[in-house]
Order: sequence, then structure tokens, then C-alpha cells
Amino acid sequence: MTTALTDAEKRDRLREVMAGFSMAMLVTRTEDGGMRGRPLRIADKREDGALYFATAVDSSKVHELQIDGHVAVVMQDRRHFVSLSGVARVVQDRALIEELWSESWRVWFPAGKDDPSLCVVVVDPLEAAYWDVSGTRGIRYVFEMAKAYVTGKRPPSDSDERHTAHVKLQADTP
Repeated sequence: MTTALTDAEKRDRLREVMAGFSMAMLVTRTEDGGMRGRPLRIADKREDGALYFATAVDSSKVHELQIDGHVAVVMQDRRHFVSLSGVARVVQDRALIEELWSESWRVWFPAGKDDPSLCVVVVDPLEAAYWDVSGTRGIRYVFEMAKAYVTGKRPPSDSDERHTAHVKLQADTP
């Protein structure tokens, strides 16, 4: 069964899936062209899909972002998966840092929200994909996988956008 959603419904579904995540893997491109992922706590998620992460301005990830701002952000738990690609920028706006500040950050930034090494990485998303195998969707998904295995036919949930979809979030930037 193919279930198509509108772009707005897919964006809403993506936000629902992302709402359960407080951590993500931020993947940057290294100077030598390799890929490097690192886990970061999500400081904020905005309605437009932008993600905010606190970090140190002198970190290797900030250095890598200054060379190439294209990133991937990956979120996963046992039943939900998100892969987001976008462009990251480093922001040192003290008002934004004040707005996002979490006392738990003091471990890395002993001077608090006024620590001069504290900055925010903002990921402006271009596109994303999500997979949701939770609740009744998950039960249906497991049943469909078993049926596909027995029959040798591709499972219909692969085309059910309530379960999995690619979401265009913004027009590509130059």
C-alpha cells in the first residue's frame, strides 16, 4: 500500500520524529576530505528544522566548518531514524547564547554563558529522510518484513511516507 503525504505533512512528520531526540551525530568534512562524526547534545530545534549545538570556537569541528560548511546530522534510537543534510554556520551572538544557555554546559565552559570560547553551530537543513518503526507502524513493519521475506516481494511500507520519506526542506544554496 502506497501512502503519499504532502510536503507539509512530511515536514510535520519529520518534526514529530525529531522531537524525541536530544542528541545527534554531527558529521563534518575533514581537511583531507574524510568524514568525521561526533555526538553532540542538541541545544535547540527550530520550526524551520534548524538545529543548534553549543561548542568551543577553537574545536576541530569549528575549524572544519570554516573550510566546508556542508554537514550531515544523524539521529537514531531503536525505532526512529533521521538523516539530515544541510549547511552549518558558527555563531558567536551573545544574545543567542544567553537564550540557549544550559547550566549543564558549565562543565565545558567554566566561565558560563560569558565564556569567550562558547559558540553555537547552527545547521540550516536542506533535506532530510526519516524512518519510523514505532508503535502500530512498527508492528505493521515487522509483519510486512516477515511477509516480504517469505514471498520474496518488496514490502509495501517502503513506499508509505508515514513510515519513511525524503523531505526537501529548503532550496539548495550555492
